Amino acid sequence: MENLTAQTFKEKIFDFENKKEWAYAGSLPVIVDFYADWCMPCKMVAPILEKIAAEYKERVAVYKVNTDKEPELSGVFGIQSIPSILFIPQDGRPQMAVGALSRQDFIRAITDILKVPSSDGLREPSSDGKESPVPAAG
Repeated sequence: MENLTAQTFKEKIFDFENKKEWAYAGSLPVIVDFYADWCMPCKMVAPILEKIAAEYKERVAVYKVNTDKEPELSGVFGIQSIPSILFIPQDGRPQMAVGALSRQDFIRAITDILKVPSSDGLREPSSDGKESPVPAAG
C-alpha cells in the first residue's frame, strides 16, 4: 500500500486542482484509506486493508492518505471523521464509507462498488449481505 500526498493523488487518481468534473486517471479500481496515526479505529482497519491489497493485487489498488499530513487532500473530500474509505471504480462516481469497516464490508464494497469479483473464488456476499457459496473456477 502506498501513501499518497496531494501531488501523487493528482497524478494517480484525480487532478482536483485543474478539473471540475470527476475523471479518474488510473487503470485499476481504487480504495483510498483516509487515516491518522493516532486513530484507534484506523489501526483496526489497517491490517484488513493490507490483506485486501495482497489478495486483490493487480485488480484493485489500495492507497492511504494521512489526514494530519495531507489536510488539503482531506479537505477536498470533506473528511471530518476517520477512518474514511473512498471506493473509486474505473467507471462511475467514487463512494465514501465512514468508520471502521469489517473485512466482509470491504469485500462487499469491492464486489458491489468496484465491480471486482471476490478474490478467493469460494464465497461472495449475496444481495442480502450474507455469504453464499460460489464454486471456484477450475
